[in-house]
Amino acid sequence: MDWALFLSALTSSTLLPGSSEALLVYRLHTGGDPSALVLTATVGNVLGSLITYGMGRLGNEAVHRKWLGMGDKEVARAERWFGRYGQPSLLFAWLPVVGDPLCLVAGLLRSPVTWFVLLVAAGKFTRYAAIAWLTA
Repeated sequence: MDWALFLSALTSSTLLPGSSEALLVYRLHTGGDPSALVLTATVGNVLGSLITYGMGRLGNEAVHRKWLGMGDKEVARAERWFGRYGQPSLLFAWLPVVGDPLCLVAGLLRSPVTWFVLLVAAGKFTRYAAIAWLTA
């Protein structure tokens, strides 16, 4: 397992800095196995999203503001997305700006964890697979 890619993907799906896409492309260009790299990045990224989901599920507003640095505007935007599109909006948890708040809102609204993992993993896997395919 490529632990650097795994950790980069994990931190990239939280508000900590990370650039898993750039590292994935680099690893692919240095001869890494595309299937293993896409799987590693996906698993790390989904676990990071689960951390944010857990913070939403277990946390309170003070925790969200302090740890995640999310204001009312970001949470409100994610709540609108989730309210409008429901569970399928989790397919877009990989998007910048709205992805992390979507995961947080899913936790706040007690979204079933099984559906959360399946939908988030599908979206994130598709993103990493597309990156790998486009750089091949």
